[in-house]
Amino acid sequence: MKASLVVDDGFIYEEEKHLTVLKTSLFFANDGFTVYDCNGQLVFRVDSYGPDSRDRGEVVLMDAQGRCLLTVRRKRPSLHHRWEGYMGDGSDAKKPVFSVRRSSIIGRCSVAVEVFGNPGEEYQIEGNFGQRSCSIFDAEKKVVAEIRRKVDSSTNVVLGKDVFSLCLKPGFDGAFAMGLVLILDQTSGDDYVETDGTDVQPTAED
Repeated sequence: MKASLVVDDGFIYEEEKHLTVLKTSLFFANDGFTVYDCNGQLVFRVDSYGPDSRDRGEVVLMDAQGRCLLTVRRKRPSLHHRWEGYMGDGSDAKKPVFSVRRSSIIGRCSVAVEVFGNPGEEYQIEGNFGQRSCSIFDAEKKVVAEIRRKVDSSTNVVLGKDVFSLCLKPGFDGAFAMGLVLILDQTSGDDYVETDGTDVQPTAED
């Protein structure tokens, strides 16, 4: 894979990696996440950012120890619901390392990701995040990460949308991928990612 944006090289894997993403509240939309590996070890966390917490236009991704890895922030004003990603806590002195915006292609909406400081590095997100079924493609149209519904292998039951799988291809930074998930979660209520009938493809429980 061509060199890509690295938020933290500790989350780049040599083999395909499946993470389980769990929304931490069922009472409000956008209330935070915990992310686990196949061994049940905590990998990432996002503290509550529901209606009674801090500005919902900014979300911070942390590792298991609470270290700030990435901050995603809505850019205002913006005609395309543009969001930007900042390393660490996103302090004012830092410049964004990537941006995410709606992209209309032949009457269909997808999400375009532009990486700053690395000409030619861009990504496209296609699918339906609301149904937990979408893929992230690089500039060469290769899949670098996928979001899928999760299935409990012992009962063959599809789990609820508050639990889903994030599949990382080798060499793609999991922290960057999770930052994109946070933006999709914030914008999915605006039909940010649309499909023309894409089927949901559940992923079996590891």
